Amino acid sequence: MYDEALHGKDHYEVDRRANAVLYEGIGEASVRNTALENRRFLGRAVRYLAAECGIRQFLDIGSGLPTMRNTHQIAQEADPDARVVYVDYDPIVAVHGRALLANKQTRIVTADMRDPESILDHEDTRDLIDFGRPVAVLFVAVFHFITREEDPAGIVSAFRARSAPGSYVAISHLTSDGTPAEEQRAWEAAFEGATSPLVFRGEGEIRALFGGYDLVSPGLVRPWQWHPSDDGSPETTSLFGAVGRLGAS
Repeated sequence: MYDEALHGKDHYEVDRRANAVLYEGIGEASVRNTALENRRFLGRAVRYLAAECGIRQFLDIGSGLPTMRNTHQIAQEADPDARVVYVDYDPIVAVHGRALLANKQTRIVTADMRDPESILDHEDTRDLIDFGRPVAVLFVAVFHFITREEDPAGIVSAFRARSAPGSYVAISHLTSDGTPAEEQRAWEAAFEGATSPLVFRGEGEIRALFGGYDLVSPGLVRPWQWHPSDDGSPETTSLFGAVGRLGAS
C-alpha cells in the first residue's frame, strides 16, 4: 500500500484495492500526502542521524518493500560504510528486497517486530550490527499496526536494552489528535481483515513509546515540522513523529 501511495513500482493488486478504499473514504490527495510526508520524515531523520550525529548503524523495522530513497542510500551518502539491517515479517519483502538492495553493507531479515529477540539475535543482525556502538532503530509508520495488548512500549524497551549510550530511536505514528473521526474510520476500513488492524493513538500514547530516550529538538511534532527543509513536504495532520536519544545509564 505504501509504495503504491508513493507512485512506486513495487506493489501488488491487493495494495491497489486497499488504497482504493482509502482514496474513496479520505481522498486520494490526502492519502498520498500522508505517505509522502512520512517518507520524507524518514529521509530527514536518517540524514540527521548519519550526517549530524555520526550514526553508522541502522535497524529499519517494518521496512516493507523497497521504495523511493531507502535508508541505506541516505545513510551511505554520509558514509559509504554505514550499515543497515532492514526487517519485515513478510518473506516476499526479503525475496524482492535482496534483488533491489544488493549491497554488502545491508541485510534483510525476515522477522516480526512483536518478537524483538528474533531480530536482535538473528545471525544477519549480529553479523552487521555491533550493539556495543550507537545504533539507530527506526520504527517509521509501524506501531499503528501493533495493538495495546501487544505492548508497543515493551517492543521499544527491548531494543533500548540492547543499545549503547548515544543510540537513537525514530518513530512516526498515525494519531487520533487532529484526525477527523470519519477519516479514522476510513483508514480502519481499509485494513479490515488484514493481518494487523490499524490503531490510532493520541499524542500522550505516542510520546510514551519514547520512554528512556530524550527527545531531540523539536520534540514530538507533525513530521513536516521535524527539521523542515525545502523538500516540499505536505503539511498533513494525521501523523506525529520524533527522534529520541539514549543517554548514559
